[in-house]
Amino acid sequence: MVKYGLDYTRCRWILPLLLGIGVIFGIIALAGRGWLESQTLPYVQQASLWESCSRPFQGGEWTCESLMDYAWGRAAAATYLVGFILLVICFALAIIAFAIDTLRFNFIRGIGGLLFVAAVFSIMGLVIYPVKFSTEIEMTGINMFSWAYGFGWTTAIMEICLGFFFCCLPNYEDQILGNVKPTYFYSSP
Repeated sequence: MVKYGLDYTRCRWILPLLLGIGVIFGIIALAGRGWLESQTLPYVQQASLWESCSRPFQGGEWTCESLMDYAWGRAAAATYLVGFILLVICFALAIIAFAIDTLRFNFIRGIGGLLFVAAVFSIMGLVIYPVKFSTEIEMTGINMFSWAYGFGWTTAIMEICLGFFFCCLPNYEDQILGNVKPTYFYSSP
């Protein structure tokens, strides 16, 4: 973005766009029912961040139990939700920061720090969930942590990577704003 001719005015919305994609992935993880699923037939287990559902056999009726009845379920949901809310706040702050003509680079570094805090909360929720789920809830058959859980991890990884970008961007303030004179390596004899 800095060195090879990508103009700041053309590329200024890449980081907020990536944050927006992270928000969408977080919504999918929060709403998805695929945190844990049966891997093979008969499909008798399915769980989300909020509830665990099972059925006795393939054509049977699903019976669901709320994970909010468990302290670890509330802790996993709360920490992941706090991380998601911080991500949404960072997205709003990034829109504001990049919409202003004179970019405040210290403000951008603060967004990066807040993204690291969001990643810590998200990872806490993503670690609490499988550890306690597999020890507290009786599972039948072969189960796997599935697509919605993967979207949760993708969101956490995006928070970490974007945190680095937002923290390192102020180091290239002069190059981004075009305040550096070009260096020519050719000298006339």
